[in-house]
Amino acid sequence: MTVHPRGDGIICGMQNCCRLFKWKECDEAEVHKPGVVPEKDVKDVKLLENVGQQLALAFNCEGSRLAVGGEDGNLRVLEWPSMDIILNKAQDDSSIKDLNFSLDGKFLVSLGSGLCRVWDVTSSKVVTSLAKGNDEVFAFCRFSQINQNQVLYIAAVTDKGGSILTWNTTSWRRTSSKRVVREAISAFNVSNDGRFLAVGTVEGDILIINSNSMRVQTTVRKAHLGLVTTVTFSHDSRALVSASLDSSARVTLIKDEKKSGGMSLLFVIFIILVAIAAYFMKEKGILLLGK
Repeated sequence: MTVHPRGDGIICGMQNCCRLFKWKECDEAEVHKPGVVPEKDVKDVKLLENVGQQLALAFNCEGSRLAVGGEDGNLRVLEWPSMDIILNKAQDDSSIKDLNFSLDGKFLVSLGSGLCRVWDVTSSKVVTSLAKGNDEVFAFCRFSQINQNQVLYIAAVTDKGGSILTWNTTSWRRTSSKRVVREAISAFNVSNDGRFLAVGTVEGDILIINSNSMRVQTTVRKAHLGLVTTVTFSHDSRALVSASLDSSARVTLIKDEKKSGGMSLLFVIFIILVAIAAYFMKEKGILLLGK
């Protein structure tokens, strides 16, 4: 499923089509209660009726384009809400598992069972195909930014566990590869501000990773009883929501690393001061012995 950025609704991939779910505008004072969506607020999305199951759905940041990838390998990019076809590539792969637009909407990455391609949305042409390592299986793809430079992350599963691969979006060369977990990655996402990466594992663990250092900042062991199916950050990047195959959902607050970093600095300064004091005490003792 995917949520429209401007609130036009939620699109869900069903067994043979995609359906659009609308919601009512609520009074600010009214408490929102979950419930069954009225039938009149549910409708099949045009051009996506009887097309088979769609495994990947994604809007661009503006909500003006919708990309859908099918179990049969078909890739479609549609204007929203007119549903005019921009790209329609039949049998692009055996199946498409994940899709993501670049922050400026210029590129679309499609991750399939066998291929990972980057598309120029305007020209509908393939820019590049990303090469895998010998034992790598690409699982998820997300565009983000580091220090105002756009990057592409690929979460990959290997024989040794789960890794995060980083790609330069100008040269399309791999710039780094970091193993972050021993288990297989079953969910992956990036915060809106690009500061954090989140990983869910088949063992039910959750990891929050600092994107600058690629160091694991927070680990929640057995956050869920079953494999983690999805992770997503709050808009302010202060919390992470995760869901699992065990039908549970969890909110994990993200700790501020600055506090622990400040304490570490104070500790280092304290050690230096102690060392200096010990040195002068030693020197003073030598002088007294000399006299």
